[in-house]
Amino acid sequence: MTKIRTGYIRPLDLKNGQVDMTHGSGGRAMAQLVEELFLAAFDNEYLNQQNDQASFAVPGGRMVMATDSHVVSPLFFPGGDIGCLSVHGTVNDVAMAGAVPLYLSAGFILEEGFPLADLARIVASMARAAADAGVPIVTGDTKVVERGKGDGVFINTTGVGVVPAGVNISGERARPGDAIIVSGPIGDHGVAIMSLRENLSFGTAIQSDTAALHGLVADMIAAVADIHVLRDPTRGGLATTLNEIARQSGVGMMLHETALPIRAEVRAACEFLGLDPLYSANEGKLVAICAREDADRVLAAMRAHPLGREAALIGEVIADDHHFVQMETAFGGRRIVDWLTGEQLPRIC
Repeated sequence: MTKIRTGYIRPLDLKNGQVDMTHGSGGRAMAQLVEELFLAAFDNEYLNQQNDQASFAVPGGRMVMATDSHVVSPLFFPGGDIGCLSVHGTVNDVAMAGAVPLYLSAGFILEEGFPLADLARIVASMARAAADAGVPIVTGDTKVVERGKGDGVFINTTGVGVVPAGVNISGERARPGDAIIVSGPIGDHGVAIMSLRENLSFGTAIQSDTAALHGLVADMIAAVADIHVLRDPTRGGLATTLNEIARQSGVGMMLHETALPIRAEVRAACEFLGLDPLYSANEGKLVAICAREDADRVLAAMRAHPLGREAALIGEVIADDHHFVQMETAFGGRRIVDWLTGEQLPRIC
């Protein structure tokens, strides 16, 4: 997109202005939106070339690519917003292959009438998240739809990264006897979103855990290169993620209820709302599956990192032709932790 060089055009009113159809027309107004908002916030050498694509060099190794579309409602929530969430979500998807995330793209679908002040707030949040992660947004796209045909803003992000030599992390590598580890308390993001939707107060702040996890993953791989599986338990929560891995690997899993890290306020909120924290979304947690003899070193590396201080060993992989995920309850019984049926919390990420 070329810069505005001729004629006078009034600067964007980022305090009181709104998105209108001209911002997606491909003309002067769109160029102004791109230059004064997106380029100013995401400033980097690749984006400033203003081509229709980004050209960049990558180190040797296997390339990883992930894409995700973000439709969370509400757009702003305790602990984050759709902007930082869109960066964290894609960085984490790349990192779960053991890859070093390198670059991001961002695509915006904007609804006519959306306040420019809110858009600027979202873009600033994305810029901070990308800068903190060290993963620049190097290309993007903007479209505008008529009023009533969107929901404020939807964001698609795509990320690319490179897997270091000797790292092979994949969902089909879980083996009987492996340890199952989670990086911290589960359910925070889902409960934060639901409590805001329902205008509920629980006497304590429940915040989303949204965070970029690639630094934590790098420390884990430095300690144990042969981690078998990594996954971030987002939609569908821990339970659905483990069922996915069990099916991929052709194994079963046994969890221990007393070992599951769940904040007391999250547990209480789930009981009040009739939800199960095992199915509640997370945006800053990961599940790691590794050989049992490597579990102590993986745990030590996780607990030494700010995003893994409350990491816990929660179960083990078992042989099971049915590929069931089970849980030993606090009362000494067992129950099946089945796939999520339907959607416990729609529009969660």
